[in-house]
Parts: sequence; structure tokens; C-alpha cells
Amino acid sequence: MQQSDTLSATFAALADPTRRAILARLATGEASVGELAEPFDITPPAVTKHLKVLEKAGLITRGRRAQWRPCRLEEAPLKTASCWIEEQRKVWESRLDRLEDYLSDMQKEKG
Repeated sequence: MQQSDTLSATFAALADPTRRAILARLATGEASVGELAEPFDITPPAVTKHLKVLEKAGLITRGRRAQWRPCRLEEAPLKTASCWIEEQRKVWESRLDRLEDYLSDMQKEKG
């Protein structure tokens, strides 16, 4: 998958507050589907759909240990998204700095 496709999948998965809450929970450690579903007032199939979106985006992996099927946070896609956001922040800060300089120069010429 290309980086832009990975970013699209990551941002699409992060667009939902339930999925963000699931990721926040997984940041504290592995959890079963039942444990992840606990705080939400949604059906088990709805939780499974959210997990499938997160898994497809590469944000989580699901394992199997006997009867326990833990979900685990995968940090790489989040790091990729964070790096992309940081690059965009630098670009826009630079552009805004140049705009500020330009407007300051214009004010000096008027004054």
C-alpha cells in the first residue's frame, strides 16, 4: 500500500470517536473484544465492524491465544500519520511566516 493510501486508511479509521476510544484503550495494553466493547452502548457486531476498520488500516492486530483473542495496537501507522502532520505543520508555519514578513513590509512602506 502506498503512503497516501495508508494515510487515507489511517485518517478514515481515526475519524470515528468510537475507534479513537478503542485505540486509546489499546494504548494501555492488549484487550479482548469483550473488554473493548464494555464501555460502549453498541452491539457486539458493531464493535467487530469498528475493529475490522482498525485492522484494515493496520492500526491494530488481532491474535489468538487458546480461547483468548487479544487485540493489540500497532504504532507504525500512527507514527506515519504523525510525521505527515508534522511535515504539513512545518510547511504551513513557513508559509505563514513569509506572509507575516510580507504584511510587515507592506505596513512599513505605507507608514
